[in-house]
Amino acid sequence: MSEPLIEPLTMPSAKPGLMSPRRFDSSALFQNTQEVVIVHAGQEYRLRITRFDKLILTK
Repeated sequence: MSEPLIEPLTMPSAKPGLMSPRRFDSSALFQNTQEVVIVHAGQEYRLRITRFDKLILTK
């Protein structure tokens, strides 16, 4: 069973016609866990919260 997709926070773009980067609140991504797995081009990457509340992305 796959996890539900996270809805991005909506932010108006600075100039009409330009796409702003999608923004996500980290609490929505992590949902009370310390690590999430992101699959990109068939590779798994782990995004985790450190004990100092920083984010680290590893392959």
